Amino acid sequence: MLARSAQGLYWMGRYLERADHLCRLLRLQTEALVDRPIAEIYNGWNRIYSCLDRQPPGSGPDLFPGNDGDSNVGMLQVMGIPGSRAWQTSGGDEYTLADSFTLADDLTFERSNPGSMYNCFAMGRENARQMRHRISADMWTCLNLAYLRIQGINILDIWNTSPETFYAETAAEIDTFMGVAAATMYRDEGWHFMQLGRFIERAQLAVALFTSQIEMFPLDQSSVGEGSESDWIALLRMYHAVEAYNRTYSVEILPEQVLDLLVTDPLLPDSLCRSLDVAATELASIPLGPNVQSDAGARRLSGRLAAMARYEWPDTTDRARLLLYLSNHCLELHDLVSTAFFYYDLPGGFAN
Repeated sequence: MLARSAQGLYWMGRYLERADHLCRLLRLQTEALVDRPIAEIYNGWNRIYSCLDRQPPGSGPDLFPGNDGDSNVGMLQVMGIPGSRAWQTSGGDEYTLADSFTLADDLTFERSNPGSMYNCFAMGRENARQMRHRISADMWTCLNLAYLRIQGINILDIWNTSPETFYAETAAEIDTFMGVAAATMYRDEGWHFMQLGRFIERAQLAVALFTSQIEMFPLDQSSVGEGSESDWIALLRMYHAVEAYNRTYSVEILPEQVLDLLVTDPLLPDSLCRSLDVAATELASIPLGPNVQSDAGARRLSGRLAAMARYEWPDTTDRARLLLYLSNHCLELHDLVSTAFFYYDLPGGFAN
């Protein structure tokens, strides 16, 4: 398979997975604007921007210095809330909603933000357009119609009606595309590269979100407050895992158990260990790459990461450190895949 085709399908999977992830995050966040306390709304925006490693518009370098009240003045000012502990003041909801509009626009439609939902969707669609000879006609039709629907929309259009509905519909269209791909795409190397990109991206996004969650709500806290409990429930909802958690444990929300489920349960479709398992399986289904050394390294690393998520996690006492390890090595896995299949030296010293 041509390196250009493999790379295009790989990045198509990655970009669409990223757009879907943002849609689910923003759906939960905009739903919270209706009736949740201002502190919880603040935590939601904090978590989103932290896991995306992006600062909101107009923010300074000290946006996420910590989780105590006085140190978060930067984020509160970005949200239009003057002073520390501003969520305890009256009338704060009006400012939060007004600035949530700006933050949602930055993450959804801002063209200068390469990680906005629109740009990720557009890049996924562009890769699909270039790879039309490698995907089914039904896949292209499904994705192109979804893109045309959002192309002419701006934040005012969705904010005046129901923003959470827009995010839910866009995520559903991406899910539909993946379903059409599963039903119609030829199972050659192209399929495996698309799936490989999709699940490496899913693993990286999950690790980043889990890291932000435990930074905001440390696992060594003696109890879960009312506000933080709703944030842990939101994390379960993000991964369609509320019912699975209730069946596996109980209705009582314990942060350690939430993370155990989301990291180690192989039966949960969006769990971290399953994402890494699928990535390793898809990589094993692809013939050896031109760069033999990077190819072998990628296959070893993918298996090691999947094993660590499933078997190392339950025994470790430093969850944050393990998440950092997984994050760094997921990036390394991407680099190895790229050098093994996309950017490799050709005979005679030429680079592909």
